[in-house]
Amino acid sequence: MHSPSDSTRNRLALEKSPYLLQHASNPVDWYPWGDEAFEVAKRENKPVFLSIGYSTCHWCHVMEHESFEDPEVAALLNRAFVCIKVDREERPDIDHVYMTVCQMMTGSGGWPLTLLLTPQREPFFAATYIPREALMTFVPRVEAAWRDQNDAVRSDAGRVSGLLRQSMTAAAGEEIGAEVLQRAYQELGARFDSTHAGFGTRPKFPTPHNLLFLLRYWKRSGEAWPLEMVTRTLDAMRNGGIYDQVGFGFHRYSTDAAWLVPHFEKMLYDQALLMMAYTQAWQATGNPHYRAVAEEIATYVMRDLSSPGGGFCSAEDADSEGEEGKFYVWTLEELRDVLGGDAARIAAVYGASQEGNFAEEASGRHTGANILHLPRAIDETAAELGVPAEELRAATESARRKLLEARSSRVRPHLDDKVLTDWNGLMIAALAGCGRALDRPDLVARAASSANFVRRSGLLDGDRLLHRWRDGEAAIPGMLDDYAFFTWGLLELYEATYEVHYLELANLLAARMHGSFADGAGGYFMTAGSAEALLVRPREAYDGAMPSGNSVAMAVMARLARLTGDMTWDAHARDVGRAFHAQISAAPMAHTYALVAADFLVGPTMELVIAGEVGAPGTEAMRREADRRFLPHLVTVFRPATGADRVIALAPYVREQVAQGGAATAYLCRNFACELPITDPAELGRRLDAPLR
Repeated sequence: MHSPSDSTRNRLALEKSPYLLQHASNPVDWYPWGDEAFEVAKRENKPVFLSIGYSTCHWCHVMEHESFEDPEVAALLNRAFVCIKVDREERPDIDHVYMTVCQMMTGSGGWPLTLLLTPQREPFFAATYIPREALMTFVPRVEAAWRDQNDAVRSDAGRVSGLLRQSMTAAAGEEIGAEVLQRAYQELGARFDSTHAGFGTRPKFPTPHNLLFLLRYWKRSGEAWPLEMVTRTLDAMRNGGIYDQVGFGFHRYSTDAAWLVPHFEKMLYDQALLMMAYTQAWQATGNPHYRAVAEEIATYVMRDLSSPGGGFCSAEDADSEGEEGKFYVWTLEELRDVLGGDAARIAAVYGASQEGNFAEEASGRHTGANILHLPRAIDETAAELGVPAEELRAATESARRKLLEARSSRVRPHLDDKVLTDWNGLMIAALAGCGRALDRPDLVARAASSANFVRRSGLLDGDRLLHRWRDGEAAIPGMLDDYAFFTWGLLELYEATYEVHYLELANLLAARMHGSFADGAGGYFMTAGSAEALLVRPREAYDGAMPSGNSVAMAVMARLARLTGDMTWDAHARDVGRAFHAQISAAPMAHTYALVAADFLVGPTMELVIAGEVGAPGTEAMRREADRRFLPHLVTVFRPATGADRVIALAPYVREQVAQGGAATAYLCRNFACELPITDPAELGRRLDAPLR
C-alpha cells in the first residue's frame, strides 16, 4: 500500500512549475497531474483531492499556510485521498475543464480550485478556498460517504460529467453582424459606472478588451459616448491604487469600486492588454497622457518581468514577507524618512494620511499604511497648496524616483519566472504595436527578442509550439492560446518591422493551428487532437481576464487574410463567429474580443501597400502616416523594391505595386483592388483620414 512514509512522498520537488515547487515541502503527499496518481487511486480505491492554483495567488498561499503545511490536516488528506496539485498556468486545459465543473456545481469559481474526483477523473465535489476548520470536518464526511455510499457518489460524478460534455457541444449558427456589435455597446453602456468609471461594481477588473472593442465601436459609429467610457476608465485606473504609482504597471484588479484598493499581484497578460488599450487610446485621441502610461507599462515589464535570454516572466506575487501588499504601501513616517521636508506635499499628491487607507484583511483595522494614488489632478493639488503646477509635477517625479530606489531595498514579492508562449505572444503584440505607434524602435526590438527566445529556447519546433519554458526546459504541448496569441505577436512584429519571416511564420503556425485544433463546427478546441485526453476536450469563446483562444484565432485569421490575400483565412475566421454565434449573441459583453474580430470582418477594411527601400526616409514617412493613426480596419504590407520574391509568394496581390520613379510609393487597396499610387506622405495621411465606405 502507498503511504505518507514512502520514500516517494511528495513528488513535486521534481517539477519545474514555481507553484508546484512552493508545495514541494508540504506534509501533504502531493502528486503532479498524471497517470501515476490515478492508478494509485484505483488501486487503493480512494477519491482524488485535486487542488489547482498558481504561484502568485494570494488565497492559494492562505490555504497552503493554514492547511497544506499543517501536519494534522495533511494526515487527514493523505489518509482519505490521493492528492494532486496542478498549476493552472502550466495546464490551462485541466483548469478550464474543472473550473467549468465548479461553476456548474456552485455558480462561481476562483482559485485555489478544489475538487474531488473518482479515480476515473469524474468530479463529485467542487469548491474554491476551504478554511482549515471546515476542511477538518469535511474530510471525514467524504471518507464515510465514499465508503458507505460509493455507488451514489459515483452516480453523481457520472451525472456531472455528462452535463459537462453537453456544455462543450458545438453547433454552428449565423455570422456575427453589426447588430451584435451594437448590443454589446449597449450592454457596456448599461454596466458603466458613471461615478468611478469601469464596468460593474466591486470587485472591478480592468478587462482591456472591453475598451479595445469600444474604441472600434467609436470609430465605426462616430458616437462620442463609447470613447468617453474608454477615456474615463483609463484615467480612473491610472490614477487609482490599481496602478503602481511608484514603479508602474497594473495590479490584478480592484477590490473596491473606486479602483483604490487592489489585489496586488501583477500579471504579464494584464500589462500586455492594458498597454494595447493605452496605445490605441493615444492613437484615437492624441492625448499624451495615454502615451505616457503605455510607455510606463513597458518600462515596468522590461525592468521587472524580463527573463534572461529575452522572454518574459509570468507574474509577480501580491504577498511579500507573508503579507499582501507590504511591498507597495507606505506609512507617512516612511514617506518622511525618504522625502524629508517634501513629504507633506507629496503625501497630498498621493492621498496619504496618518491613519492610512489600507486595512488589515482579517480585522479591517487601519495600520497607517497607504496605497499611493492620485485622488485629484496634480494641477488641482498644486492650486490647493498654492504652488505652481509645473513645480509640483517635477517634485512628484523626483519623489517617485526616490521612493522607487528606497523600495528596492524591501523584500520583493515572489517572481514567477516561467515563460509561457501564449502570454509572451500577448506581450510581443503589445510591445510591437506600441513601439510602432509611438515610434519607439527599442520597444519593437524588445518584442523581437521575445519572439527570438521562443524560437531558440525549444518552445518552437518547426510549426509546432510548446507551452512553457523554465530552468532550461521547454515542455507541455502547445494549446490553442499558444498558437493564436503567438501568431498575433508575429503579425504585429511584421507590420512593425516589415521583416517577411514574421509573416511567413505566422502563416505557418496558423495553418498548424487550423489543422490541429479545429472542432468540426468552425471553432477550435483548446487542445490539439494529439494531446492528452481529458474528461472532455475543452472548447471556449468566453473572453475572461484574457481574450479566448477562439476570439484571437478569429482576429488573426481575419488579418492574415487581408495581409496575404488568401481569403481561405477570412472564411475560417467567419466560421469561428458562426460556431459561437449562440453564446456571443446571448451575452455580447462577455465576448468583446470576439467582437473586435467581428468588427474587422464586418468591415469595410483596407490594405495599404508601401513600396520602396527598407529604412529609406520616404518609406519611413509613409509608415508614420499609417502607424500614428487609429486605423483598426487597415493592414499594411511592405513591398521592397528589391528582393520582393518572398513577399509576393505570400501576398501575390502586391506584385504590381512598385515604387514610382524610385520614390517610396503607397497604394491604398480595397479587397485587393488598389487605387492610384501615392508618393506624397501628406496625401497618404489625408486619404487615411477619409471615412471608410
